[in-house]
Amino acid sequence: MEVLQLFITASIPVLKVLLITALGSYLALDSVNILGEDSRKHLNTVVFYVLNPALVSSNLARTITYESMVKLWFMPVNILITFIVGSILGWILLLLTRPPAHLRGLVLGCCAAGNLGNLLLIIVPAVCKEKGSPFGAPDVCRTYGLAYASLSMAIGAIYLWSYVYNIVRISAKRGTQDSTQSPVRSSTPNEISCTEPLLSSKESEVVEDNANHYALPCTISEENAKMTTSGKIKQRIMMVFGKLNLKTIFAPSTTGAIVGFSIGLIPQIRKALIGDGAPLRVVQDTASLLGDGAIPTLTLIIGGNLLKGLRGPGMQKSLVVGIIIVRYVALPLIGILVIKGALKLGLVHSDPLYLFVLLLQFSLPPAMNIGTMTQLFGAGEKECSVIMLWTYAFASVSLTFWSAFFMWLVARV
Repeated sequence: MEVLQLFITASIPVLKVLLITALGSYLALDSVNILGEDSRKHLNTVVFYVLNPALVSSNLARTITYESMVKLWFMPVNILITFIVGSILGWILLLLTRPPAHLRGLVLGCCAAGNLGNLLLIIVPAVCKEKGSPFGAPDVCRTYGLAYASLSMAIGAIYLWSYVYNIVRISAKRGTQDSTQSPVRSSTPNEISCTEPLLSSKESEVVEDNANHYALPCTISEENAKMTTSGKIKQRIMMVFGKLNLKTIFAPSTTGAIVGFSIGLIPQIRKALIGDGAPLRVVQDTASLLGDGAIPTLTLIIGGNLLKGLRGPGMQKSLVVGIIIVRYVALPLIGILVIKGALKLGLVHSDPLYLFVLLLQFSLPPAMNIGTMTQLFGAGEKECSVIMLWTYAFASVSLTFWSAFFMWLVARV
């Protein structure tokens, strides 16, 4: 009976997400046409620049303090582990399935980045209110749960927009180059073609003007050979840094996280903005009001995008199956080992709610904002919709199962 109660408790938050997602799909139907493709793109922009930053900053400012940050230091490490392990598993999936160039970043991002913000902000408070919850008084549970979910969302946003954004962008750019550049010679399927030039146009001209010099490799001394090797390494490093868009580290959600941390951790600013007697509390209340609209809006958008996935093009079934196995089988099992190891080493305190959130971070579906990235770059939108459709369809079962199992597990710590 206890297991059944835990299962019911875990299923309620997932059903809430499914209902809002279904509403988004209905509004995106051609016969309704309230949430059409253009509308979703405009809403995506509003969520990206306004609602998400407000949600991150307001929740962090209200719930994060210096004392809580000292206790929660392992959470950023835990999220980093999810990204690293997910990336490794995604890289193995790429080797096995060999998808087109413009989809590689999408697949890697879906394996690496989970929905660390929105779903946790829905699931954790909802679990706290249920009768079978093992986390104590609902009010206390909700307060701490929001702190954990807010920190998870903030750290996840930093990793997402500094890492996944760049690999999706590079992959989209590489796919565009592959489609626009014609090969110099025909190649067999087993050959790998490199379409991106290693030298810029000016450097190429210098090489052509000094062709006679480069035509005598036998006369290059050992010292010059070392210089040539070091030059190539330097050139490679410069090319990598040229591809990475470091400005995205300060994407709106990341900026919101920095603002939220500043307000929460600096006592003078916190007293001015947080609390019923704070002189500038209207600023915090306004940010909270805006942030409250982020989760339902983004969930409606993903519902509309999932409908597009039903009409999407045929794609490798092995890709979708592989992502589902990575996110719902491999990562949760690895997560259990990581958290149990951290407990034995004394890296985390034995708070059941905290452990539950750490475990849940390994079992979430892909981040919704990956769909926003594909729309920003205009590459892999339909394929992303197909992936999101099936991963979120399976999430209704997977999240319910893992949430119930994790609650049973942490109740016995």
